Amino acid sequence: MKVILLKDVKNVGKKDQEVDVANGYAANYLFPNKLAVALTETGRHIRDEELKKKQEEEASRVALAQELVGQLQSITLEFSAKASQDGRMIGTISTKQIVEALKEKHHIVVDKRKFVDHYLVNAFGFTRLKIELHKGVIGVVNIHVHEVK
Repeated sequence: MKVILLKDVKNVGKKDQEVDVANGYAANYLFPNKLAVALTETGRHIRDEELKKKQEEEASRVALAQELVGQLQSITLEFSAKASQDGRMIGTISTKQIVEALKEKHHIVVDKRKFVDHYLVNAFGFTRLKIELHKGVIGVVNIHVHEVK
């Protein structure tokens, strides 16, 4: 029996895939657990509509991420830190602090775990950190750390 899977089923197939399974398996397991529907023109049409909606939503998310890349390019976040006697910076600027500064000053919300560069800012001057805003869309945030007198 041909069915369209509504969810991933181990050893059978992935969601939205058309697979051929035994009649008893479909009738006694897949259909009652709402894991699949019979392959009909209506089922195929509904699946195609859902896939089209997902693609449109994905395209809108990518467009928003691209817009955010443009906004991030024009932003330079300013931080201040104390210096030791030999002129090195004391402490670090964490990704959490960067995310909070973006949110407070520019109303841009990003996830601190999405930073591609996993190092902390621990030197005076300018630093550029990459943020993965969406799969394949990477923005760059500029950070300037100056010494507190």
